[in-house]
Amino acid sequence: MTRPTVKPYKDSAQGKKAQVEQMFDNISGKYDFLNHFLSLGIDKGWRNKIIRLMQQDAPKRILDVATGTGDLLLLQGKKLRPKRLVGFDLSQGMLDVARKKMDKHGIAAELVRGDAENIPFDAGSFDAITVAFGVRNFENLEKGLAEMARVLAPGGKLYILEFSQPQGFPFKQIYGFYSRRILPFLGKLISGDASAYTYLPESIAVFPYGDEMMHILEKSGFEPLKYVPVTFGVATIYIATKA
Repeated sequence: MTRPTVKPYKDSAQGKKAQVEQMFDNISGKYDFLNHFLSLGIDKGWRNKIIRLMQQDAPKRILDVATGTGDLLLLQGKKLRPKRLVGFDLSQGMLDVARKKMDKHGIAAELVRGDAENIPFDAGSFDAITVAFGVRNFENLEKGLAEMARVLAPGGKLYILEFSQPQGFPFKQIYGFYSRRILPFLGKLISGDASAYTYLPESIAVFPYGDEMMHILEKSGFEPLKYVPVTFGVATIYIATKA
């Protein structure tokens, strides 16, 4: 089944990839504040849960795809202390914020700008790959996942944190109202980019989650292990190994 393509700027003739880059460049200065404010700080707990899951294997070479402003990267540097830590993102604006954060906390991370569908690293370069709220923004999800499988070492693990859709009453209804009405209004008010926070709930609505996402991982070169819904299913953590 072909998934509908949702883009941030509906009046633009640019492809999704270029629009996503522009969107994150536009909101990079306010991104951290908005993330924590609009999620009531719950997103910090989700990232810490990924770190706890990763600690079981203590990976020495970590790639954080769609690293954004580096929140997860920072936690990895502080708590996992790998020998190699790389943050990879399409938006230079987001990477600039991440660099300041890494320097402030003394984290020796490489920050590389690039496209997740064409990752500039050799096959088998990393023991673990993470993506927090990034795969939903890929222009071609399967191609991006296949690239991550390529640069992951045999037996290495992929950890994905992505928004999903709550199903239980009344949280499904409450979350639906918040994401469609409140979040775009506050996002526009604070960031100045109305499209960015209209795009968020629209992209979540069409993105695969749960068993469907596990099936896509399997087709893209991974052996899915499990998925863990968090906060009543607002987001989900997916864990898979390289097949």
